[in-house]
Amino acid sequence: MSKALKAKDQLVRILVPAGKAAPTPPVGPALGARGVKSMDFCKEFNARTAHIEPGVPTPTLITVEPDRTFSFITKTPPTTYLLKKTAGIEKGTGRPGHEVTGTISLKHVYEVAKIKAKDAHLKHLKLESIASTVIGTARSLGLQVVP
Repeated sequence: MSKALKAKDQLVRILVPAGKAAPTPPVGPALGARGVKSMDFCKEFNARTAHIEPGVPTPTLITVEPDRTFSFITKTPPTTYLLKKTAGIEKGTGRPGHEVTGTISLKHVYEVAKIKAKDAHLKHLKLESIASTVIGTARSLGLQVVP
């Protein structure tokens, strides 16, 4: 006879608009395949993100346990979203380094870095190092950082 294998927790990573979670794709198929009721997740997610502006993309880590219960962690919006909103552009350039789509000040870079510093995986980093990664992301979007 084989030993009974211990079931493991499953991790689901999805990007959901704040306050607008619905059991449609991407939420429904991602959770339905793991036996979780997506409507329960949507109600709890929308309640937890009610303080955020509706429609802001929110990275979410959902842990599905073997008994089909779940817990989730929401993170701050993606850096590219924050930079595009700050610069007032719709999308980045197709040729980073060659075309400039807009400009952003160093003050705005540090404000985005302060928002990103709230994430658990960035808590141990200095604000300057987070700001340098924000500058790199800005350059890849075609934004010029001015002092």
